[in-house]
Order: sequence, then C-alpha cells, then structure tokens
Amino acid sequence: MDVQALIQRIQTRRDYAGQLEHLEVLPERPGQFASPDQPLPEAIERVLNKRGIEQLYSHQTAALEAARAREDWVTVTGTASGKTLCYQLPIFESILSGDARALCLYPTKALAQDQLKGILELVADDDQLASAVRPGVFDGDTPIAQRKRIRNEASLVLSNPDMLHAAILPYHPKWAEFFSTLQFVVIDEVHTYRGILGAHVSAVLRRLMRICKHYGSDPTFLATSATIANPGELAGKLLDREVKVIDEDGSPRGRKYFALWNPAPLGEDSLARRSAADDAVTWMTEAIDAEGQALAFTRTRQAAELVQRYARERLTDQQSPHAQKVRAYRGGYLPNERRQIEHDLFSGTLRGVATTNALELGIDIGSLDVALMVNYPGTIASCWQQAGRSGRTTEESLAVLLAGNDPVDQYLLRHPEYFFAQSPEHAVVDANNPYVLARHLPCAAFELPLTEEDFTSFGPLSEPIVDVLCEEEKLAEVRGQFYHPGGSNPAVAVSLRNMSDNMVNIVLIGGSDYKKQPGPTIDNLGRHEAGMQPHRTSEKPHAGLAATRHGETSHVVLANVDSISAPELVYPEAIYLHNGQTHLVRELDLQGKIAYVERRETDYYTQAVLEQNVVIVETRELVTDESRVVPTPDEVEQKATVGYGDVDVTWQTVAFKKIKFGTKENIGMGPVDIPSQQLSTTALWLAPDDSVRAELKAAGLKPNEGLVGLRNLAVVTLPMIAMCDARDIGGVVESQNLGRPTMILYDRYPGGLGYCEQGRRHLDQLLSLCQQLVSECPCEAGCPSCVGLADQGSGVHSDPDLKRGHPMPNKQATMKLLELLCAEQTCEMIGEADIPSTISV
Repeated sequence: MDVQALIQRIQTRRDYAGQLEHLEVLPERPGQFASPDQPLPEAIERVLNKRGIEQLYSHQTAALEAARAREDWVTVTGTASGKTLCYQLPIFESILSGDARALCLYPTKALAQDQLKGILELVADDDQLASAVRPGVFDGDTPIAQRKRIRNEASLVLSNPDMLHAAILPYHPKWAEFFSTLQFVVIDEVHTYRGILGAHVSAVLRRLMRICKHYGSDPTFLATSATIANPGELAGKLLDREVKVIDEDGSPRGRKYFALWNPAPLGEDSLARRSAADDAVTWMTEAIDAEGQALAFTRTRQAAELVQRYARERLTDQQSPHAQKVRAYRGGYLPNERRQIEHDLFSGTLRGVATTNALELGIDIGSLDVALMVNYPGTIASCWQQAGRSGRTTEESLAVLLAGNDPVDQYLLRHPEYFFAQSPEHAVVDANNPYVLARHLPCAAFELPLTEEDFTSFGPLSEPIVDVLCEEEKLAEVRGQFYHPGGSNPAVAVSLRNMSDNMVNIVLIGGSDYKKQPGPTIDNLGRHEAGMQPHRTSEKPHAGLAATRHGETSHVVLANVDSISAPELVYPEAIYLHNGQTHLVRELDLQGKIAYVERRETDYYTQAVLEQNVVIVETRELVTDESRVVPTPDEVEQKATVGYGDVDVTWQTVAFKKIKFGTKENIGMGPVDIPSQQLSTTALWLAPDDSVRAELKAAGLKPNEGLVGLRNLAVVTLPMIAMCDARDIGGVVESQNLGRPTMILYDRYPGGLGYCEQGRRHLDQLLSLCQQLVSECPCEAGCPSCVGLADQGSGVHSDPDLKRGHPMPNKQATMKLLELLCAEQTCEMIGEADIPSTISV
C-alpha cells in the first residue's frame, strides 16, 4: 500500500483541520546476517530453505550459539524479527541429536495454538524432522484422551504457566520421563509477566526448577520479549538466574511512518475534542478503500465493538465491497470464533479488525499495512508493540496514535520528541512477594517436601513464611522437612490471574418473543443431563430464564466475561455488544455465573454508573534500602499526611446511562440493583494539612477541588512511573478515613500489584510530573487534558470518550495545591527517589 498517498488522502478530506500533529519517518533498515560456528543439521537446513530462509539473522545466530553453550538468554528484538526461530532452532537440533524434550510456555492458550500450527507447518516439509519433532498443546482445552499421549510421546510440549502450576507440577510423577529429559524451557512474551502475575510465575518457575532437579535435569531457559528497558533484569528476577540479553536486531525493516493524530475540537468548545474512536473509523475506512489492511487497538471491549459497528456502517453507506470484511476481536469471544477471525485476517479475507490488546501478543496475523492506536495504550512499550503489528515485511507501513483528551495523551502530542526518544518502561516484578510465596509454598510442599535447601531458591522470606504456615497447620514439619498435610492439590485454589479466572457465561436465549417462565437455569439443564443436583442460586426457588420459540427451548453460549467485570458489563437491561450487534441483558445470575441476553436491535448502548468506597485498614512501613525506612504518616509533620497500606474497596453498579449511537447523546438512565463487590488491596494516600487548606482558601480557591484535580492527574501519571495501565489504578477523594479531605490511590487487584507502593516510594516524582502536566496545558480554567476527569465511576469496559457528568475541578486550585506540596521541605520529607532515568519526563 502507498502510505504517503493514504496520508495525503486523509489530509485532503473536507473535515481535515490540521489533526496530524507530527509525522515521524523511521527509515528502512537492511538485514544483518551471520552463520553459526557449526552448521545446522541437514533436516533443519532443508525446511529453512523451503521457506526461503538461506541465512540466519545475526540475533538468531547469537541465540543459537548461546543455547548450544547452555546459556540462559532473553531475546529482545522487534515484531516479526524471527524471534520464534531463536528458540526453535536449538530445540529442533537437540531433539534430532538424541532423547531431548522441551517445554514452551505462552501467556495465552491462543498463542500456544498459533505456535503449534506454525511448528506443524514447518516440520511437515521434511519427513525426518516431522518424525522427530512431535509437538502437542497441553492446556485446559486439551481432551482427556490426548493428555496421556502428550505426556508420554511429545518431544515438545506447549502450555501456559497456569497449566504448569495447577495440572503438571502437582502430578509430576506422571511426567517423570518428560522431566528427566527436559533440556529447554521457553518463556515466550516474558514482558507480560510483571506485577502480580510476574510474582506468581516466578514462584511457579522456582517450583519447576525444583522438580527438574529431583529428576536429574537442569534445563536451559530461553525467553523472548517485546522491547522493555530491563529485559535481563526481569528475566533474571523471574528465574533467579543470570540471563544473557540478545538485543541487536538483525532483521530488515521497511520504512515506517508514525503519525501522532489529535482529534479536532468539537465546534466552538475548545476544551472538547472529537472521539479518537470516531477518527479511527475514518482512518480504517480510508485504508480499506485504498486496498490496505488495518488493525485498530482500543482500550475497552465496548470501544472495539463500536469501531467495528461504525466502520461497517460507513463502508455500507459508501457501497464498498468490503463492508462485511470488518470484525471486532476481544476477550470474551469463544475460542472458535477468535481462531476464525485470526485465520481470516491472516488470509486477507478481513480488511479491518478492531481489537483490544488481545492481538498485541505475537499471534501470527500476517502482514498488515496500518496499525491504529485508539488512545495511548498506557506504556511506551505497549505502544511500540502495537505499532509493530503493521509492517511485518520489508514493505512500508503506517502506525497512527490517535490521542484521547487525557493528560498523558495530550502531553505526548505536545512533546513528540519525548515519545520517540524515550526508552521503554521498566517492567516491575517482586519475586519475593510474601503473599504470593505464602500461597505457593504449600503447593511446592505438596509436590515434594520442603527442605532448608529450598529456602535459598524461594528467597529469604520463605523460612519465616513456612513457620507461619506451620502455625496455621497449612504445613507440617517432620524430621526437618515440611509436608503439605492435606490430600487435595492446593494449587487448584491459587489463581495466577486474580481478576479473570472465574468466568460468567453470556447465554443467548432467543428472539424478541421470549418469555420468562419457571424452569431450570441453563447451567442446571447441563447438571440434570449429567445426573447431578441443580445449583441453588438463592434461598427461594429460582425461576430461570428460558427462551420459547415455536414451543422449543433454545440456549446458546454467546461469549463470556470474568465475574468481577460482569456487574459493569452485563447487568440487567444493559445493552451487550457482540460482533457489532446489540443484545439486551435480561438477567444476571451471579451465583449460577450466567448472564441471559436476547438479540434486540436498539439505537443506543449503555454505560454503567459505579459507586465506590475505600476504607483504610492498616498502615505499612516501606523500607527504601537496608538502612532507612520511609516516614510513616505519624512522622510526617509538614504539608500533608502521606501513607501507604492496606485498604478495603467496595464498589457497585447502581445505575446505567443510555447512550445514542453516533451522537453519544444521553437519552435516559435506569437503576441497577445487584450486590456490591469487595476488594482488599494496597493504597497510597495523601491528605493536605490545615495550613495548606488555609492557604488555598485565602487565595479564594476550594481545597477539595484542588485535591480532586490532583487525583485525576495522579491516576494517569502514576503509570508513567510504575509500568501499568491507568485502569490498574483506582482513586477517590473522601474525608471519612482521616477526618479531612484525602486522596487515596489504590491498586485495582486483590492484594495489590505494587503500583501504588512505587507511587509512595517516588511521590516527589509523581507530584512533579502532575505539576508539569497541569502547568503546560494551554487551557485557563481546567479541561480533560489536565485536571479533567479520570476514568472513575464508569467501569473499565465502557466507552472512554464519554464524559462522566461530574463538575470539572478548578485548575488554579490544583496548581496551587501542587505548588504547596512540591515545596522543597516536602520533597525532603519524602526523600531521594531512585527513579530510573528512562522514565523521567
């Protein structure tokens, strides 16, 4: 596709008004090649030659030689740079040379299936290789009948950390032969294992190494990663081993155009802008008309559905032959539907796909022309990963960042040099998280008795944690070894991904002629067929929903959603969007974990209205190094009370708005009566003292408005310090806990993710960044690009372009508050922050 012609086409549109703020041209790069010291086996050479691969890229050769030398490594090169061959070549070579096996761990089941397909296609070109390399996927979808054969016969097992944790390690005697010959362990997309997931995966990998040692093997670990600032440090912490970094990318790259696009102001309102999603529809349809393929990354499921719907409507209005070649792709779609979309995108049948970050990982979807990022994805690393989805060959390509009206988005457009010169963020993982270790040590003891030698591999906190577990009778000591006292597998109760394992099925119950009638729920229908007792969803007999059409009951599982997100996505009377079509939610059965929906064509969609409450439970002391403790709130006597600790968060969907398609008019509201949800997590809080509030009042400003503005800024700037997404952070301003207005930021995951802990450690950096953002914004009184409303009270699945309906905080009050808080004596109170230069602004 002619990218320059597409850009000119956009700029000559009647509605173009200078939205293209910056265009960066990244020059093409020739490939760098190298030959291995010893040639590859002939079988491997043959399959590579059949694929047109006559030389290896320099980084592939470096990875091969390091693996031959049994060095642990992490390869960090660009998208479509051939990272998969970096670990496949040494694995295939090892399998051909003898009785060797390998374990490949992928973050998602979809990625494992995609890799299996690629391996089978590769080895099919040579009979010798095909007979030796016997791959198999072992995950939750693997039929029981196939599992034994994979255990016993597969030379290459593809799985995920969750399956390794709950279904392989606890039953390692069945895998004895596999573990005894295990030579390589691959950790693909290692950058995804940060935060709480990284802490869990680190514990699982230590358990894996323990089992391997028990069977006499010492596998080499090979990892791949997207571009982050500290790949070696991250992989090293996950494995507790020294890891070699291979980051000199030898693959060729075509010319890439990277555009920064700022949606135009809406009418005469200089504070409001067009929706980034609406402009993404324009870019997608123009690219499709130019015979290109476009992928639009959105931040929410709802936004992906809306972009698909609007793009189809516009192409239909233009009588385009490609009108039906646009789809949405996101979590919640059933596996078969996702596989079909991936296949159609790879084959070119689909011309446009609107997706969440579900397609950010390395699923092979072919060579695309245009990658659109609808709002800044939260980290520079994710931004480059998404941008890399276009231009997967040497042809020229285009990436477009369509900025939202959020402070960080607008900051990046004002400072393009920061975006293009900035190193990607550091990935943070706490391998010694005591809460995580307390859950995995019983799992390890179930697998093999814990000994003093294991305390070294699990870290310095493991021994005192084991003592506590013994006191709680979760472990039992016998002659210096620690055993799990129960007979059941404790790993089943330990989720690596706290927010998403418990799923609610979304069940389609028929058309508009449905009627509610007594009968079993869909879940209980299945239990009746299996000869089981039905679930009781309440104390009283429950009248489930059944769809009746011509006297027959119909029920189809349409999709699914995690149980924590369900109350803000599929509450009663919500409009659920699937494949661009509207469905009316009739009932949400939280106990039965089913949401009943019916197909209903509407001219509106819905947005949840949430209420939340935060209670401070306990204050923690933070040690910044071995000799100094961060001051506790009681020791802070200047400017503000600052603290970090445990909190309980309660939130509830209390109402919903009806939003008209296209115009985004609010055409009505309705109440929602469903139970509240609770979250125990960690938080940072800041409460300005009386003198600060007095100075604000003396200046004619309202202290509470200043604090609300600071909260909104902090929610979107904290991710620039701790590698996370703004949706991983929640925030409120309230007075119930400390008796005066207090800003509370909390991690939106059970037990905390360490993000607010980072904010507490580096509070001076956080406040300075907030101050810079608000002072540079050209508005006078405050706007969504500075003190404007953070994504609070509407849920993470809702349209990010909609306003929240709360008053705009006063900009001057926020600036004055930050001026007072950032005074020299306050920064001395916080202490020097060891902030990596790669995330300074």
